[in-house]
Amino acid sequence: MTIFRSGGIHPGWPDPLGPLRVPAGVVRLRPVRLRDAAVWSRIRLADRYHLEPWEPVSGSDWTVRHAVSSWPAVCSGLRAEARKGRMLPYVIELDGQFAGQLTIGNVTHGALRSAWIGYWVASEKTGGGIATAALALGLDHCFAGVRLHRVEATVRPENAISRAVLARVGFREEGLLRRYLEVDGAWRDHLLVAITVDEMKESAAQALVRAGRASWA
Repeated sequence: MTIFRSGGIHPGWPDPLGPLRVPAGVVRLRPVRLRDAAVWSRIRLADRYHLEPWEPVSGSDWTVRHAVSSWPAVCSGLRAEARKGRMLPYVIELDGQFAGQLTIGNVTHGALRSAWIGYWVASEKTGGGIATAALALGLDHCFAGVRLHRVEATVRPENAISRAVLARVGFREEGLLRRYLEVDGAWRDHLLVAITVDEMKESAAQALVRAGRASWA
């Protein structure tokens, strides 16, 4: 593993993850790149009404925030956090093409050894197991490459699709966070879901393969 400047162990980034084959195609995770600007901007702008209702309020206009010119600062910030060992920012690829993002954040070692995980997938590519495969790859990396004990996520109770995806890779509900985040113009309740390494009887990817939801690519 790479040693970063503060003296700790870099948590498995920029290691690429995958591949895993699902009905939609072959899914991989790879680090975000500066040259992702055009495709990232195109998808985020086109998918505003698909994504904005589920994402925390940022205080800036969606169009400005997702212009091509905004990506270098976003990407550089993500990569800087990754170099410090605090975040693992990935692009979700489907058959080699940008299909979304998966981010592992607030990576903490020591006695806690935890992180959160979140994702989005382009509306034109939803379905076919992409998000499930990406989450499985990310989760396995958290427990193996990053050597964490616990991974958690938050999801709005009414987001049935994301709740199903999280459950499919083993997350269980721990409780309701009332008025947790400002999303889509109001303070929204979120469910806290989590999984610990000792709950994993096999890797998340292996469980998908055994269930017939994926195959090794």
